[in-house]
Amino acid sequence: MFVTRKSLDRRTLLRGLGLGVALPMLDAMTPAFAANKVTAAAPRRLAFCYVPNGIIMPAWTPTGEGKSYELSRVMQPLAAYRQQMLVLSGLAHKNGQALGDGPGDHARAAASFLTGVHPKKTEGADILLAPSVDQVAAEAIGRQTRFASLELGLESSGMVGNCDSGYSCAYSNSIAWRSATTPLPPEINPRAVFERLFGDGESFDPHTRAVMARQDKSILDAIRGDASGLQANLGGADKRKLEEYLYSLREIERRITDAEKQAASGGRDQTPSLDKPAGIPVTFEEHAKLMFDLQVAAMRADLTRVMTFMIGREGSNRTYRSIGVSEAHHGLSHHLNAEEKIEKITKINVLHAELFAYFLGQLAKTPDGDGTLLDHSMVVYGSGLSDGNRHDHHDLPVLVAGGGGGTLQGGRHIKYASRTPMTNLYLSLLDRMGVKPETIGDSTGRIEHLSL
Repeated sequence: MFVTRKSLDRRTLLRGLGLGVALPMLDAMTPAFAANKVTAAAPRRLAFCYVPNGIIMPAWTPTGEGKSYELSRVMQPLAAYRQQMLVLSGLAHKNGQALGDGPGDHARAAASFLTGVHPKKTEGADILLAPSVDQVAAEAIGRQTRFASLELGLESSGMVGNCDSGYSCAYSNSIAWRSATTPLPPEINPRAVFERLFGDGESFDPHTRAVMARQDKSILDAIRGDASGLQANLGGADKRKLEEYLYSLREIERRITDAEKQAASGGRDQTPSLDKPAGIPVTFEEHAKLMFDLQVAAMRADLTRVMTFMIGREGSNRTYRSIGVSEAHHGLSHHLNAEEKIEKITKINVLHAELFAYFLGQLAKTPDGDGTLLDHSMVVYGSGLSDGNRHDHHDLPVLVAGGGGGTLQGGRHIKYASRTPMTNLYLSLLDRMGVKPETIGDSTGRIEHLSL
């Protein structure tokens, strides 16, 4: 067994040919013979997953409260993670409401979701909102990791101008805002995300990538020598951890490369109206899983502890032919209580939950310190609208998954007083990240009952 008086630096990178691949947490990062040795605590992570156009609430809301609640149809895919999940009812974003500004609920839903602030109604460049909760966390703890935050999505945010009744597309495109005037559009191309995370700079050198692509080589081959040198000095457990980690990265890269080859050969998506850059998988489901896996890889290597992920831009008109829904999502959400349309929206809601369950499964099976990534994370899943037909901004569909490093006790459905500010939840989650702002948006205080 390998032992040393020197610990391996947590920020060690495997380098080679334009790559700088960070390492997962290894035993060798703690000195074996240090006096009064204390194993470093796993960091806590904060992530947000946004679904657009609301959710069919009778199919979302559980029956019963506390530990005895029964999972709803939409949440059935999440049954395996029930004990690590808090379902929260009664939360609201009052600043998503019109407040005298008339139509534009979709833009306001996305804009207020992580800010708790009413956006300025403009379709010009004079947008005005506030820093989002993820960026409040990133500003406070972002210097501890290679990237302060990561913003990802599945749908192009390239739309500009007026996207919703006089509101700038910037509000519908992004849920993360660095400042009152600076949205952070999500990256949707897995290749771009992979190279940002594991490139030794802004991106992997295009010429080098092209050469290696022609040779049908993984770009991780570039760090093989550095990895072999490190493994020679690791104990058995650490060797396995490193091998599993590099294998997972290689698999992600393989899937990205397959998507690029499919695009180059004229592969078609089941939603041909959506333009897809090379590197984006043909199916929506594979695209989502690949982006979730990139988030897991980023957490595993502690590249960032703050992430946002948009399943779709607000007002999304994506179709879901794989589940028999050929109509546009947004149009269906205005169902006017038609049973057929409600059923189709519910099927979309279930699909989104299935994909989120995949993410939780990946977190749950990834070792992290004395537990798993899910044990040490807080992942908020929800929408800025409840009923998409009425454009309600109260009694929102919200759940928090993960253990928060032992600070959250799941397995419960908690009902708060109707119209409790969602931002109260955010303050409580920030507390658990060691970040303690006085207010976020329209917050009125911390929320209770997240811990027993």
